[in-house]
Order: sequence, then C-alpha cells, then structure tokens
Amino acid sequence: MKLKLTYPRFILFIFSLTQLYISTSCNSPEAKIQAKSEVSWDANQKLVELGIVLPEASSPVANYVNAVRSGNLLFLAGKGPGLQDGTFITGKVGEDLTIEEGKAAARMVAINQLAVLKAELGDLNKVKRVVKVLGMVNCNSDFTQQPQVINGFSDLMVEVFGEKGKHARSAVGMNALPMNISVEVELIVEIEDN
Repeated sequence: MKLKLTYPRFILFIFSLTQLYISTSCNSPEAKIQAKSEVSWDANQKLVELGIVLPEASSPVANYVNAVRSGNLLFLAGKGPGLQDGTFITGKVGEDLTIEEGKAAARMVAINQLAVLKAELGDLNKVKRVVKVLGMVNCNSDFTQQPQVINGFSDLMVEVFGEKGKHARSAVGMNALPMNISVEVELIVEIEDN
C-alpha cells in the first residue's frame, strides 16, 4: 500500500517531526539539568561563597570610559591588578614575579572587571555570557607561560558565572604595560535583553 503525501500533508508531517524532536530534546535529562542549572545559578551568590567583596570600580586614567555597550555586547576597557589601597601589582612576570604571583595578579584583574560589570549592570546575573578575553602579560621576550598567568582571570570567570563564564581567549606577552602593571585584561560580555 502506497501512502500518497500531498503538499499540505507533507508540511504537516514535517511539522509533526519537528515538534517531536523539540519535545524529546527539551525533555531529555541533559536538557533538564542544563536548564535547571542556568535558572538556579546566581553569580552574586557565588561571590559571597568565594568570600569576594567587589571594590568600587576605578575611574579611567585617561580619556576613555570603563565600558561601552553595543547592542547586547558590553566591551570593557583593559584593567590592571589594582589593589584596595590604590596601588597596583607591578613588574615583569617571570622576572620580578613568579607565574603563581602573575596568576594571582590576573585574578585581581578579574575582581576589578567584575566590579565594572556590577557598576554598569547593577546585577551580575544580567551577564548572559562571557564572550572574549584578551589577557596581556608584562614579561620578557623569552617568557612563554602567558596562558598559565591568564588562567587566574579565566578561572574566576568560570567560578562566578559557571558555564556562562567559559570564553574565547587570547593570552599574549607585552614588553611593557602602563605603570609597569604585571597584567592587563580586556573583556567582552553578552548581556540579557531586559
């Protein structure tokens, strides 16, 4: 017996298959776990759990702003490892600082960029995704461990935002950075529509 599909029946058939696929994929255990984790994840609470108190976002040191929004993207200017007392972690990683000290400096930059995000958005949960990170390490030309240093920044983004904190990244060496800071990081995030 041959089943003859007319154009309207064919469209209905394709629509039914699409609906079946959507309902089964959305009801899969993996989809439910992902949806639950996205709904229940609270970046502000994660900061509390990590014992991190965000400083006040520092003012730009020249003729620029901390962040510019374009559509749903927020572009953050480069920040350094500024400390609460107004000083910075300075020096070349691999010469003046160990890799672990450089990594700690990169983590401090992450805290400072989170402070900018909080000042701009009012709520870290408005971050939909950390999109791109450019990490710059003050080092000599023979230093090649920039990724390990910038992991200090990246790791904190994932700790605070979970899966949304995973990002594309570049980690590069610089012969010098402003005021001899050890690390500088630029950041692009996608933000929620509301």
